[in-house]
Amino acid sequence: MPGIWETHMNFSQRSRSLFKTIAVVLALALPTALAISSADARVGGGMSSGSRGSRTYSAPPSTTTAPGSTSQFNRTYTQPGAGMNSAAAAPARGGLFGRAGGFMGGLAAGFLGAGLLGMLFGGGLFGGLGGLSSIIGLIIQIALVVLVVRLAMSWWQRRHTPQAAYANASADAGAGPGPQTNYRSGLGGGFGFGANNAPLEIKPDDYEAFERLLGEVQSAWSNEDVAKLHTLATPEMVSYFEQDLGQNRARNVVNKVTNVKLLQGDLAEAWREGETEYATVALRFALTDKTVDRNTGTVVAGSEQPGEATEIWTFARRPGGSWELSAIQQTN
Repeated sequence: MPGIWETHMNFSQRSRSLFKTIAVVLALALPTALAISSADARVGGGMSSGSRGSRTYSAPPSTTTAPGSTSQFNRTYTQPGAGMNSAAAAPARGGLFGRAGGFMGGLAAGFLGAGLLGMLFGGGLFGGLGGLSSIIGLIIQIALVVLVVRLAMSWWQRRHTPQAAYANASADAGAGPGPQTNYRSGLGGGFGFGANNAPLEIKPDDYEAFERLLGEVQSAWSNEDVAKLHTLATPEMVSYFEQDLGQNRARNVVNKVTNVKLLQGDLAEAWREGETEYATVALRFALTDKTVDRNTGTVVAGSEQPGEATEIWTFARRPGGSWELSAIQQTN
C-alpha cells in the first residue's frame, strides 16, 4: 500500500500533467479567440473610419440606442486642430495595468511569463512547495492563465479600437445640444422623431434617407460595386472601402452582408459647418454577415445566422445634394 508521501507525489504529478494540458489548450485557443474577435467583416471592417467635420475628435452624445461611449477614429483624413485638447491624440494609459504597461503591468507580465514557462517545462510557479501549497499553487496558476488570456484579448481590442481620450474643446459657434431621444413607435423599431432644439432640423424624410443608406451601402459593399459606393458615401469613405475590398481580393474572399434591417435609431446631434450639413445617428440593425471563399462560396468567417450590430453613422450633405455617408464609428 503506498504511503501518504507517495500518494501525494502521484497526485501532484497528475495535477501538473492536467494543468500542462490545460495551458497548452489555452495557448492554442488564444489565436482562435483573437481571430474571432476580429471577424467583423461588414462594411467598415468593424473599425471607426471617416470624418465628422470639426467634431471628428469630439465624442458624439450618447443616445438610447447607443448609451455607451464611442471609439475614436482608427482612420480619418481630418487632423486635430491647434485648439483641440492634446489628449485627443494620446492613448489612454488605463491605470496600473494600462496599455503602456505601467509598473504593475510590467510586473504582472514578467511574473506570468516566467510562471507559464515554468509550468510547461516542469515545476510550475510553485514547483518547490509541497503539500497543500501545491494545490493552492495549482489554483493560482489556473487563475493566472485566465488572467493573461483576458489581458491579451483586451490588448487586441484596444489595438483595433483604441480608447483614446476625446477632445472636449470643440465649442464652435454651431455646436448643438445633447442627444434627441424622442421616438415614434412602429414595426421593426426605426428612427425616433419628435421636437428637438438642434440648429439643424432633421425631418422625417431625412430619417428615411438614413435608413435607406444603411441598406444601400451594405448592398453595394457586398456586391463590391465601387461606382455605386461613390454615390452613397464621401470620397474619403469610399477610399477606405476600396482598401478593405482590395484586402479581401488579396485573400480571395468576399464579404456578404444581407438581410439588413433597422431595428432602432435615434439622432445624436445635427449641425452646420459653412454650407455642409452633418447628422450623426445611432443605428441598431439586424444583418447576416459572412465571408465566403471567392471561388467555392464556402463560408470562412461569420455565419449564416442573423445577428445584430450597433454603430454610429454620420451623414453629410451639401446644398442641393443628397445625404452621403461620412463616417462610421463603433460603440464600446
